[in-house]
Amino acid sequence: MTRYYIGLMSGTSADGIDVALVDFSHGKPVLVASHYQAYDETTQSQITALYISSDNEIERMGRLDKALAKQFSNAVKTLLINANVSAEQIIAIGNHGQTIRHRPSLASQVETNPFTLQIGCSQTLACLTGIEVVGQFRLKDIALGGQGAPLVPPFHQFLLAGTPAANNHSVIVNIGGIANLTFLPSNDQAIQGYDTGPGNCLLDDWYQIHHQGSYFDKNGAWAASGTCNQDLLNTLLSDEYFKQPAPKSTGREIYNLTWLNKHLDNQAHKPEDVQATLLNLTARTIADQIKKLTSGSTQTCAVWLCGGGRLNPTLQQALAKEVDSVSVAAIEQLEIDGDQLEAMAFAWLAFAYINQLPSNMPAVTGAEKTTTLGALFSP
Repeated sequence: MTRYYIGLMSGTSADGIDVALVDFSHGKPVLVASHYQAYDETTQSQITALYISSDNEIERMGRLDKALAKQFSNAVKTLLINANVSAEQIIAIGNHGQTIRHRPSLASQVETNPFTLQIGCSQTLACLTGIEVVGQFRLKDIALGGQGAPLVPPFHQFLLAGTPAANNHSVIVNIGGIANLTFLPSNDQAIQGYDTGPGNCLLDDWYQIHHQGSYFDKNGAWAASGTCNQDLLNTLLSDEYFKQPAPKSTGREIYNLTWLNKHLDNQAHKPEDVQATLLNLTARTIADQIKKLTSGSTQTCAVWLCGGGRLNPTLQQALAKEVDSVSVAAIEQLEIDGDQLEAMAFAWLAFAYINQLPSNMPAVTGAEKTTTLGALFSP
């Protein structure tokens, strides 16, 4: 008997909605079908405008909370039509929502009241689809003293367990707006996972202000036309977050054009050189953590890339050069869909909630205990 769950993900790049239909009836999750629904320019700008403090936030957030739920519902319905599956066959939807603010407590920046905020109303989504929705996955981990992020390392462990990849150290790197990694050791070392810093977000932001009507630097071609400015790179690398010990997480409320312009300090740089430098910043901050995690180990290690950044050959080459002796490849080589991996993870989180399985990892997030994440919303 099939056990269908849907995972729904809208990342910090705010480019669109990933929806994955996943079957959990065979032990390992099987991706049955997927759908990507791009945001229009208006929706994208409404989302990104909420990343930083500005006027009338509550009103705009409340309206967008409902509007996104309607778009999520349309994406789910399109997926079901394309897959010829009825809503009655779906046990639950795992809805990550759209993060608009993430303020965890860090060693260098202790938050008295840490919080995280995702919109895309799960209750509205449940009522519009007629399917139970599990959402608000990050709240309980933060309530237990954790970062509330990253949430996908337990799923990565579940996915690779028992496969040939588990015979060696693996680092799964998701390069979305923010980059994060999961270190899956083949021995008794602890699994680790955290945000490394900006992924595509600064690259996209800088590209967009210099290319009207375009959203991203395809294949890293513009970055490749420039030259990395080492002095600027060193300035960017001096940011306190990169020195923070794990557990740690960050977001778009930190890494945005305001942050970048502060470091540019009105100095004259060729725009393409800044792009090249930002690409190297992403590669370097990921690579530094990979080298730190694998330092002193004689075990073979492979780096598997997922998220939109894996499709940027210039970025992939820069990362491979930085890690040198470690193999770097797209996660498709493991027959895993690199576009839908995060959406699949939220289908798994819904599966874990319905079956009351532990779904956080205190060693990763810093939470006080293992628990089942999420809250249930019925139609």
